[in-house]
Amino acid sequence: MLWFRYESAGFYDQTTLPGNVGLCGNITASQVTIFTAAAGSLLVDLRLATPKINGFFAATKTEVVSSGGNGNATVYGVAQCAETISKIGCQDCLNVTYNNLQSCLPDTDGRAVDVGCFMRYSSTSFFSDNQTTNIAHFLKGGGNSRNKGIIIGVAVGGGGLILLLIVGILLYFKLSRKSAADHRADILGATELQGPVNYKYKDMKSATKKFSQENKLGEGCFGDVYKKPNLNVAVKKLVVLQSDRAKANFLNEVKLISNVHHRNLIRLLGCCSKGPELLLIYEYMANSSLDRFLFGNFGPFSPARSKKGSLRKQRTDRIIGTARGLAYLHEEFHVCIIHRDIKTSNILLDDSFQPRIADFGLARLLPDDQTHLSTRFAGTLGYTAPEYAIHDQLSEKADTYSYGVVVLEIISGQKSSELKSDALGEFLLEKAWKLYENGSHVELVDATLDPNDHKPEDVKKIIQIALMCTQSSAALRPTMSEVVVLLTGTTHRHKLFGK
Repeated sequence: MLWFRYESAGFYDQTTLPGNVGLCGNITASQVTIFTAAAGSLLVDLRLATPKINGFFAATKTEVVSSGGNGNATVYGVAQCAETISKIGCQDCLNVTYNNLQSCLPDTDGRAVDVGCFMRYSSTSFFSDNQTTNIAHFLKGGGNSRNKGIIIGVAVGGGGLILLLIVGILLYFKLSRKSAADHRADILGATELQGPVNYKYKDMKSATKKFSQENKLGEGCFGDVYKKPNLNVAVKKLVVLQSDRAKANFLNEVKLISNVHHRNLIRLLGCCSKGPELLLIYEYMANSSLDRFLFGNFGPFSPARSKKGSLRKQRTDRIIGTARGLAYLHEEFHVCIIHRDIKTSNILLDDSFQPRIADFGLARLLPDDQTHLSTRFAGTLGYTAPEYAIHDQLSEKADTYSYGVVVLEIISGQKSSELKSDALGEFLLEKAWKLYENGSHVELVDATLDPNDHKPEDVKKIIQIALMCTQSSAALRPTMSEVVVLLTGTTHRHKLFGK
């Protein structure tokens, strides 16, 4: 396995931290008892042998032979620790990953990762035979013979049953035990930690001066946002139910969201689940949101500044960056996350004025019967795809539609919900389609932009891609990864299918 990491503080000796996770496949082994016993035995051997091997790496496999006539199978496994940690540290880390994998069995594939190690098993080969490590020498008493395999009879499965019982007890203990103490951290050190950090409610209340108006950054459909003066964190008070089920769902989803890392996504630093309100702690973006720069009374490309801006330098980067962030949520993270509420106010700008998508995953925190405060969908009218707003049919293509509307707003400098008092007198989306059908793409461009700064063909390409995203049929809209390719490539589609 290959991974990269950088921090502003030393981490070479770190072995395990909150946020370690196990990822399971979705296919159950056909011979549950036999496969679970074999995979369990393989993982035990890897856990014991790897810390003793030079380089802290082991790849091995075991043949599963069934006397019931169902044919043979093979289980493959790999374990690895960072070479910068100690032998004891490697063992400690692999103990954690081993425990995390127990909940995957009898799935045919599982992998677990922590800051200092990685472990994986699968019924499908994922390394070549010449990479196999003979780990028998490193196991006490010679370990299990990988050449002989594991022969398990359906009729005489006592040994496997005992192993399953042990695994079951370990799994029950892992799931039922409670942490002796909450993981807490100094707010100044939050960015150095991996995974969600549990903050004390009283600390957050004090940091924001009791959630005072002077520290209030804004309001959203999920709750109000506050800033801690002199610290680069923002605190969101969630407006969700406080039932035990809601809190359990909150913790599970926060663990998922906190592991989402991309340069075009706001990073979740931690949370607070014990207090009058549920809190989320994010990194703070000092340059506010895209809507305030497009439509507000300040900003380097705000119309209110009465200065002509730059389409190429000030807006195209935000169009491409937002597309990349959504593509990561939809297709590159191990779980597909649909934002549901893409709009310019949910796109923040970092110190370099690059886009950072906020509030992703928050719709997953709401109970099944409460998807929005005032409507039955977690979205904003004017940005919401018709199939989602009318029929409650949700897919990642709903985000694609909203993205298309945002692009049109960036290009035109006009709000999607604003009815212009010009000759067309139409809302933005309808106006854009009419201009496209007349071949007058460029007329949509914000009048405050310097006409000499951009090429008409480039503008037409961006507008056409935005309209592709807003087609009525979700099936006709491109995926966000396709949008990235279209925006950054030299070719693009020349014909739309219609509204």
